[in-house]
Amino acid sequence: MRFELGRRGQPDSVCAPDRGPALERLIVDTTILIDVERHGEALDDVVGDEDDVAMAAITVAELLLGVELGDRRRRKARERYVARILSTIPSETYDVDVARAHARLLAHARRSGRPRGAHDLIIAATALARGRTVVTADLAGFEDLPGVAVKATRG
Repeated sequence: MRFELGRRGQPDSVCAPDRGPALERLIVDTTILIDVERHGEALDDVVGDEDDVAMAAITVAELLLGVELGDRRRRKARERYVARILSTIPSETYDVDVARAHARLLAHARRSGRPRGAHDLIIAATALARGRTVVTADLAGFEDLPGVAVKATRG
């Protein structure tokens, strides 16, 4: 997965279908995208070039919220960063399949007595419904959710 701007300012491709099958089907958690922005890193440090990467629709909302709440000094840079992400990484919709997975995960969280972040559960449900692995820097938000594969990065 390449997430650096090319020479003409165009984002490199997220998937390379002409290079063969994807290695992993991943869904990036918002924590990963925020870390990339804060540290000036490339997503290549987290996922491979041939991985099939997407984000949940709620992640789009979280990124846009960051733009809306950004101070005047950083807002333009954040807008450009989010625009690059949105043009590079496809988003998975919240549909009936995701809603079913979401309901199962909500019920599990309530029965287990372990509260979860509402957005984390939506990201996990999206991953579950789409057969993707969550890539996150916040393992605690996703661990022990039935059927949800998680790949933790950093701390």
